[in-house]
Amino acid sequence: MLIRGDMRRRQFLHGLGAGTAVVALGSAIFTIACDKREKQLRAEKNASGKSRLPPGQYLLEKIRPMGGEEGDPSAQKLKLRVHGEVESPFELDFAGLLAMPQVEQTCDVHCVTKWTVIDSHWTGVRFAELAARAKVKPSARFVVFEAAHGYTSNIPLEEAMKPNVLVAHAYEKKPLALQHGAPIRAIVPDLYFWKSAKWLTGIYFSDGDRPGYWETRGYHNYADPWKEERTSGL
Repeated sequence: MLIRGDMRRRQFLHGLGAGTAVVALGSAIFTIACDKREKQLRAEKNASGKSRLPPGQYLLEKIRPMGGEEGDPSAQKLKLRVHGEVESPFELDFAGLLAMPQVEQTCDVHCVTKWTVIDSHWTGVRFAELAARAKVKPSARFVVFEAAHGYTSNIPLEEAMKPNVLVAHAYEKKPLALQHGAPIRAIVPDLYFWKSAKWLTGIYFSDGDRPGYWETRGYHNYADPWKEERTSGL
């Protein structure tokens, strides 16, 4: 004969088992849905004719904080230096950045750690606008994004001049969070996301390549997600 406490314990365990089964079923359905969506995206093409989801990538709904030594998030203290192989170097504060033509851009971003966010939304200034203001010299071949605490990332000038490359100050229509690079960061959608330097402080136009922080530590110098250029292979 069961006493009342034993009855309640048995009912609890039975309910717990049923709940576990529901969670497991829900997880399986979610996994199937994700697999289906990933398959669809691998079949879809982006504006460059490439698969929306590069090989080896899986989906996230929002970008993930990826660490790094944080800079000063204060927009009031921002000074963005644009210099190097240019005729008209200049320094821009946050108000000056907002005074430039603003764009709203929806794009996919791909992290070297294998996550991808589809249709992320950014607000900022096209890199090409800053380059035009600086009057880039013909000698310039590469761009170095300079960030807090000496962090740098390098990309070819022709990559930087693509219309989807931004200096962004907002993500999903909200000011950048500190963990995502506030007050401004680079956005280079066609390369792995470490190239999109956070806590941006400068843009340097160079006549030669200058591998950045991760590139000098074994990461690939170009970082094409569709070629899975994660490491240098050295």
